[in-house]
Amino acid sequence: MTVSDFGVAAQQRPVNRQVRAVARRRAVFMALVAVTSLGLFAWMTRLLGADGIDGLDVAMLALYAGTLPWVIIGLWNAVIGVALIHLRRDWLSSVLPLDGLEDDTSAVTAPTAIVMPVFNEDPGRVFRHLRVVETSLTRTGQDEAFEIFLLSDTTDPAIAAEEERRFAAWQAVSARPARIHYRRRTDNTRQKVGNIEEFCATWGDRFEHMIVLDADSLMTGEAILRLVRLMQRNPSLGILQTLAVGLPSSSAFARIFQFGMRHGMRAYTTGSAWWQADSGPYWGHNAILRLAPFRAHCHLPRLPGTPPLGGEILSHDQVEAALMRAAGYEVRVLPVEGGSYEENPPSLLDFIKRDLRWCQGNLQYFKLIGWPVWRPLGRVQLALAILMYLSAPMWLGFIALGMTRLFAGGFAPASDVAFSEALWSAVQWGEGVALFATMMTITFAPKIMGVLDILLSAAKRRLYGGGMRILAGAMVELVFGMLVAPVVAVAQTIFIGGLKIGRRITWNAQMRDPREVRWGQALSTLWPQTLIGLAMATGLALHAPSMLPWAAPIVLAWLLAVPFAVGSAAPRLGRALQRWRLCAVPEEFDTPAEIAAALAPVEQDIVEILPSGGPVAPALANRVPVPLKPES
Repeated sequence: MTVSDFGVAAQQRPVNRQVRAVARRRAVFMALVAVTSLGLFAWMTRLLGADGIDGLDVAMLALYAGTLPWVIIGLWNAVIGVALIHLRRDWLSSVLPLDGLEDDTSAVTAPTAIVMPVFNEDPGRVFRHLRVVETSLTRTGQDEAFEIFLLSDTTDPAIAAEEERRFAAWQAVSARPARIHYRRRTDNTRQKVGNIEEFCATWGDRFEHMIVLDADSLMTGEAILRLVRLMQRNPSLGILQTLAVGLPSSSAFARIFQFGMRHGMRAYTTGSAWWQADSGPYWGHNAILRLAPFRAHCHLPRLPGTPPLGGEILSHDQVEAALMRAAGYEVRVLPVEGGSYEENPPSLLDFIKRDLRWCQGNLQYFKLIGWPVWRPLGRVQLALAILMYLSAPMWLGFIALGMTRLFAGGFAPASDVAFSEALWSAVQWGEGVALFATMMTITFAPKIMGVLDILLSAAKRRLYGGGMRILAGAMVELVFGMLVAPVVAVAQTIFIGGLKIGRRITWNAQMRDPREVRWGQALSTLWPQTLIGLAMATGLALHAPSMLPWAAPIVLAWLLAVPFAVGSAAPRLGRALQRWRLCAVPEEFDTPAEIAAALAPVEQDIVEILPSGGPVAPALANRVPVPLKPES
């Protein structure tokens, strides 16, 4: 062996150790998920099989088994995430082993494009956010390497005219007008995917990296510089996804939702990054991509067949991540908060609409998962994306079969001595209650562990306004989550059934501003949930009243779907939560200048606001709720 051979071997040893460490982590994680799943499945089998296993039991067990992987993966992601954060001093480098994690001074020289593809979005919000990004970058003193592109696919002539007007106004006040660009396609072929592809074909040779923003995205200059520095120092990195968190909102629905997502996602993402390692997620925005391999390897073909499950790939992000990894480049997530923001839907109806778009896109992965190009974990990521939406119909199917068995006499109430001796002995009843409580705990584990993460840290408690405020918000969000999940599960199940007969949802601009939900609009969308709740409550009251207390969380969620949709979008409730600082995110207590500028009244100039920042409450007060009108 020559001296140079020794050098190569020395370089390979750390890499090989890292590969073995990741393999061990994945083995441990798979074992945890498998053992937990088998234990819960055995427990359910014991309960259902007290009088023997019949065909209905087999069907129920199959559906129950299908719901387990998604929630159990969430459980262990959250547990591992909190354990790492609080038990390992170097937890970030252990889940994100990149060179330069602490680098906040080196020069940013790699040419980088910041692109925002839009489609019939509110031009006021779009240009406000882009101007904040530009100004924040300018304040860093390292903005020479960046250019900003607004890539419009807008089809509405009035919105298009407003985009052009606002871009001209932006150019007139910009300190770097030659480096801001607006392009509108008159033919939005392949939608967002085609929009990005056309940019890459036209401009891609000029840049090493591309940072993708959504119409509601906001990133600070320092957060953008950190992404580019990490890409510069880690040439094997293909995609680096940030942890985008919700902007402060005056909508009650949005603020409660993002309060739960905020602490839940932090722990969840840290745990998932620990075992996913270089095969992590890409969420389509607030991320940086290495352009050369993206252009070479991440082109998305048209799927065979016709829409909704054939044709153009709608949920492109995770496919692009899997393709980038298949090409040998790392895909990682930066599981820390800071400088990366987005806006969440302002009402339950808007949330369902967005969720069903993702559902349609994820179910297209059935036609992709068999491709031979995928690495093992890339295939797992696609499978999990499918399972995320198939869990809902399997869960509802399990409930429906359980009700069928109950009404047919398979589960008799405790007053029926013959059956109670066989099925409802005190021990078995206690086991049933224990299993129910266990499943509820597992389902909400990411949020529970996220709250624990905050409570264990004095610094984090201060960010959220103190421990009592955190606990109060967590209780509100827990009830909120229990009301939302069954409603969304019914919507997903109906939608998936409709996909089989060719029904699909149109990918239009999302509603992002707070607005009221009318009773008629809520009823026209959520009447199936209401009818299911009435049917289940009536059936249980007549045939098994002793089961009503245990079914109450689900039944009430369906019965209250319409008033919940109206009430959670009510401006009065939103203002009250703001006034009490309930379910408030840290940016409401200590508002970054960029957020204050983005949420300030349009009349105020961004350059005047950004250097000093300011309180967020007056800015939020200018987001006036408007009525939710029926869609055509």
